[in-house]
Amino acid sequence: MRELGQVERLGELPRLYALLAARPAQLLNWAELARTLGLPATTLRRYFALLETLYLVHTLPPWQANLGKRLVKSPKVLPTDSGLALHALGLERAHLEGDPTLLGKYLEAFVAMEVVKQAGYAGFRLGVFHYRSHSGEEVDLVLEGPGGRVVGMEVKARGSLRLEDLRGLRSLAQALGPRFHRGVVLYLGRETVPFAKNLHALPLEALWRL
Repeated sequence: MRELGQVERLGELPRLYALLAARPAQLLNWAELARTLGLPATTLRRYFALLETLYLVHTLPPWQANLGKRLVKSPKVLPTDSGLALHALGLERAHLEGDPTLLGKYLEAFVAMEVVKQAGYAGFRLGVFHYRSHSGEEVDLVLEGPGGRVVGMEVKARGSLRLEDLRGLRSLAQALGPRFHRGVVLYLGRETVPFAKNLHALPLEALWRL
């Protein structure tokens, strides 16, 4: 780290990583991070860039139909290695099993990084984003391929699904019209469940078969 950048307060880097690791797949909020760590904004951004350079964190940009708006919306921050993030926080299997919300966030981050890796060797240009509408509807992952076609993906840490789990995907499909190619919900169940012509729930392991 010292070789990559001028790090005056090296002890702050583990604190910053732990803080980010405790917020998997959450929006990047510079002001809140700076207040919590007591770091100047310029130092915080430089340290964050170091963590990115070391492949410890990855930012997932927002998806917007308007390309200009993508540059001003907040990205999500992902730990590149969910296991390392959990270890840094002292969280073990029992913590995840006892807290479905916590499990859901780390599972979302894990799946997002797997998709980012697969996009890197897809053989064609594939953008990976997250989506949040003005009305608050969200989609965990948005994949945009050649020609502007879009696939939406949701991640659920449950063995069964509810219709409301498709709300974000339906909102995205309505906003995109014919550009919306498919919506997928990855969940912890074992069955493939069709909800509509282009909306399906798939077992999590389908991630490596898509």
